[in-house]
Amino acid sequence: MASPNRLQLEAGTGVLRLIGGTPLVPLRRLFPDARVNIYAKLEMYNPGGSAKDRPALRMMRETIARGQVGPGTTIVESSSGNMAISLAMICGVLGLRLICVVDPRTAETNLRIIRSYGAEIDFVNEPDPATGEYLPARIARVNELVNRIGDAYWPNQYGNEFNAAAHRDTTMPEIAAAVGEIDMLLVGVSSCGSLRGCSDYVREQGWRTAVIGVDAAGSAIFGGPGIRRLPGLGAGVVPPLFAPGLADGHETVSDLDCVIGCRRLLRRESIMAGGSAGGVIAALGRRLSQLTDGANVVVMLADRGDRYLDTVYCDDWLRSGFGEDAAARLAAERPNA
Repeated sequence: MASPNRLQLEAGTGVLRLIGGTPLVPLRRLFPDARVNIYAKLEMYNPGGSAKDRPALRMMRETIARGQVGPGTTIVESSSGNMAISLAMICGVLGLRLICVVDPRTAETNLRIIRSYGAEIDFVNEPDPATGEYLPARIARVNELVNRIGDAYWPNQYGNEFNAAAHRDTTMPEIAAAVGEIDMLLVGVSSCGSLRGCSDYVREQGWRTAVIGVDAAGSAIFGGPGIRRLPGLGAGVVPPLFAPGLADGHETVSDLDCVIGCRRLLRRESIMAGGSAGGVIAALGRRLSQLTDGANVVVMLADRGDRYLDTVYCDDWLRSGFGEDAAARLAAERPNA
């Protein structure tokens, strides 16, 4: 067996050793009348601030071990924010150049974080003309950059099996160790890595867990018609990692559902999570009536909320996008409501 190279060794050092092992905490105030046990997997506690740390590290380790990435390789990836941040952190440890292909939906806060790690930003300003979506345009730009640079590699979070394997091999065993078999799991969908990995684990273990995918209105996965403003949920095209039957059911949420879910979580549990987490909370509220007394439910909260201070947690942004009626809905979520 060949000795590990420098990159292989460094992929297990420093801050990268902190990826995974995130807390699973009970939520007792969120739905106080619920007769079920609700647990939140707080992926914001990964060092890069999101669940994307897990697949980003796994994909990089696997490609380095196969010799596809060396010290002079440029990493190029399409992302709406969190995957780019995770890869920027990892490439910073490994000393690799990273180009992140983004579009106008990417929050300015995320762009500043990516640049702070030393990664480069490549903007796609126009959507794909055939679909009207940005994702196909970003992927086309990634392929263009990889071909032009030469020694470059695209991890391809949308089709890389190790995206899903990271959640199958780390996220779900952590949940199993803490709670055992669960009755329902709610997880947001975008690249579908977490949905596929968690679903694979459930089926391999023979669990009877109902896996519920939470998608955005306007997404091509489950979402149907609508407009998406917030990153983190949904996709413009169905990702290759998706397959029919991965989810036992799905819930479609709007941007306003995500905002209200996030604010409810913050006010009642003092957890500031990202926009997709609000959608998962909204979906949980719809599913509670399907659960028997004493059931164990886990919600995946994918990222941290301080990256959404200009959107989800900004009243001016809320009013400009949704009108004054949104304020009335938010008022109903106060703890004494």
